[in-house]
Amino acid sequence: MGKPPTYSLSRKLGRMSWNKYNLFNIATKELPKISTKTLYQQKWIAKRETRAYHGDEITERQFKNKFFDPRLPTVHQPKEVNKRHPPAATLMYGELERRLDFVVFRSNFCPSIYAARQLCVHGKVLVNGKKLAHPSHKLKEGDIVTVDPHAIQFLKGEIGQELDFTPKPFSQPFLFVPEYLEVNYNTCQTVFLRKPISRPGRTEIPSPYPPEFHSLAYEYYAAK
Repeated sequence: MGKPPTYSLSRKLGRMSWNKYNLFNIATKELPKISTKTLYQQKWIAKRETRAYHGDEITERQFKNKFFDPRLPTVHQPKEVNKRHPPAATLMYGELERRLDFVVFRSNFCPSIYAARQLCVHGKVLVNGKKLAHPSHKLKEGDIVTVDPHAIQFLKGEIGQELDFTPKPFSQPFLFVPEYLEVNYNTCQTVFLRKPISRPGRTEIPSPYPPEFHSLAYEYYAAK
């Protein structure tokens, strides 16, 4: 079988996935050279690149109407902190991180955002103990997400016995949990603590793109 078209080795657009072709694209990708482009072209390229990773299956209209807020949070940085604070525009995709499918993927319960959506649609995900088949559902602070352990690809074993966690070797460097989630792998549950924030020297939202690209993408949408 060839590689899925989503993971084109020529376009090299990064996705929310541990697919080997995608990880190769992210590892070998060179950022587009935008210094010779017009300002509008720079914004459009940054939008194309970042949106490919952050919610590529969400239409532009859906993203603009439901998940984009031109009002960015105010950054308060202590004077004694010397590290440069990332631009607040790095949080422009923060609202997407409240989506149920995003939380399931960020919790490492499945190998891609596409698999996370399938788990939701097939009724394998509970929110506060109730089945919820809507991947786009926005979680509130304190919501508890539970995934059927037998629907998690990395858990192997017989029904009624303790399951073993066996991830693919090339996915292990990406097995981390963002600070706005609290995951219990014994119960296959995640608590959504809060929306992601930025901190001096870094931002909490996982992304293969630098803050400057997020800033340009923000300006693209804010001008619409």
